[in-house]
Amino acid sequence: MVTIAVTGHMDLAPEAAGAVRASLRTLLSGLGGAGIEGRSCLARGADTLFAEEVLALGGRLTAIIPSRDYRETAVLAEDLARFDALHAAADVMVMPYAHAGREAYEAANRRLLEGAQRLVAVWDGSAPSGRGGGTADAVAEARAAGIPVDVIWPVGARRTGAEN
Repeated sequence: MVTIAVTGHMDLAPEAAGAVRASLRTLLSGLGGAGIEGRSCLARGADTLFAEEVLALGGRLTAIIPSRDYRETAVLAEDLARFDALHAAADVMVMPYAHAGREAYEAANRRLLEGAQRLVAVWDGSAPSGRGGGTADAVAEARAAGIPVDVIWPVGARRTGAEN
């Protein structure tokens, strides 16, 4: 089984979702399809699309939840149903943090990468935000650890805001 972690922007424009999903499906199919263990924090945007594609291909999903209060404080109301469905379908690991925040997100990123053979980054190439635990930070950590990074940013993809 190939272990693939994901990082990516939370603020993908709605019209970008189809192209990102198609790119993820193509990449994941080529990396093993049903023979994949996908690791995700189940954040909105890239993490959710990745998790859904892993399951659609018959792979195994592992959710790394950054904190005990993550669902209540970091998941938007309109995303709860998708989050809950993915959470129910995954092997779940909750990080030992009471509250979501920089320290919890950085630790979750480190855990995502532990033992991963690849990192998929749905990333526009933007620099780190300085808040820690973001997409660019995870890409830098993976590259520093010698983990291959597959960047997905299809033609026409864009973000709606400054979240990463």
